[in-house]
Amino acid sequence: MNQQQKNAKFRALHNRPGTFIIPNPWDAGTARILASMGFEALATTSAGLAYSLGRKEGEISREQVLAHCRDVVGATNLPVSADLEKGFGDTPELVAKTIHDAATTGLAGCSIEDHTNRHDDPIFKFGLAVERIQAASEAKQNLTDDFVLTARCENFLWGCPDLEDTIKRLQAFEDAGADVLYAPGLRDLGMIRSVCASVTKPVNVVMGMPGSTFGVNELEKAGVKRVSVGSALFRTAYGAFIKAAAEMKQHSTFKFSSGAIGFSELERYFTDFGSD
Repeated sequence: MNQQQKNAKFRALHNRPGTFIIPNPWDAGTARILASMGFEALATTSAGLAYSLGRKEGEISREQVLAHCRDVVGATNLPVSADLEKGFGDTPELVAKTIHDAATTGLAGCSIEDHTNRHDDPIFKFGLAVERIQAASEAKQNLTDDFVLTARCENFLWGCPDLEDTIKRLQAFEDAGADVLYAPGLRDLGMIRSVCASVTKPVNVVMGMPGSTFGVNELEKAGVKRVSVGSALFRTAYGAFIKAAAEMKQHSTFKFSSGAIGFSELERYFTDFGSD
């Protein structure tokens, strides 16, 4: 598919009936595995990228993130949305620049957060948060190809579990031109239903975080359009790695290897991409 077709496919996933899963690879290899398993779109994970580079989330530069986006986009023919955190800057102008730069990597969309990356003042003030999404929306309208903008309210992840304010922000983000609304950390289906009923644009929820986990059927009934897993796949893989390393260090045994995938089975996931 060319860029226009990829982006059109991504938009169509949000417009068709039903709920779809958009899993989060952290490199080209995991992107190809997920593509070969039949998923229809992918999303990057800022935490997965940062930890794979031995860094904390929020410490990766614009250049590193955009290079990573190119790697993931180039690994498959699937549309990819990127987790671009706060957009590499506080001002609306910098967020607009980020949208332009993101589109040049071949992405079909991205998410922009209202998290400041400052623990002493973690959430942008309401007015500035809305201005940032407005600038992102205006920037995407000037792109050559369609681009799906996801606006994230980070209240529940940063000590501000205020559902009323979260809904107020998501509604304002929708009015500002966001295509998808997203509030990670909602604790139960009641909260998820309230969010979905309060906006008219598609809602993304994240599963795989500590706390309650719901299936696609439950989430679809609650009104959810898109389900991501954030860093959950990455953390699952690293959990297995750390457990295996601990076994070697503490017990001098290698029983963990009995659960390792075989070479031939693993290579099957990459065979279809061998001529890319």
